[in-house]
Amino acid sequence: MDDLDRKLIGCLLEDGRASYATIGDRIGLSAPAVKRRMDRLLADGVISGFTAVLDPDLVGWSTEAYVEVHCKGTISPDELRAAFSRVPEVHAAATVSGTADAILHIVAKDVRDLERALERVRVETDNIDHTETAIVLSRLIERYGPGQSEFSPPT
Repeated sequence: MDDLDRKLIGCLLEDGRASYATIGDRIGLSAPAVKRRMDRLLADGVISGFTAVLDPDLVGWSTEAYVEVHCKGTISPDELRAAFSRVPEVHAAATVSGTADAILHIVAKDVRDLERALERVRVETDNIDHTETAIVLSRLIERYGPGQSEFSPPT
């Protein structure tokens, strides 16, 4: 990846629907050159897909939380993935180091909906000992989303 690839990715992060010509104008390439670079970034797996970014408040998801999941004994990441993917309010999940075994990002309509989602998380596998929930009060930084015009991966 070179600087032009990073600039191209930055344009896509800012506006994923931008045309090749618009991106080309911004980074100093022709539309066909932008297309070739995008095709290569897709083929190489750098860009894994395109998606719509929703405003959680406008679609009625006004409550979000990060949930630490503590398991009994040993449980595989595949088993956790299968259990968590059955709960639609779980928008992201990862295994982590530290005292928790996994962390979830849950988005819900309200606190009551969050509570129901937490109950589903707890019953999807017998190996969950307990959870610890932190409700988000304010989102302070969201990188790689709307308005993000620059992509600079760690060096």
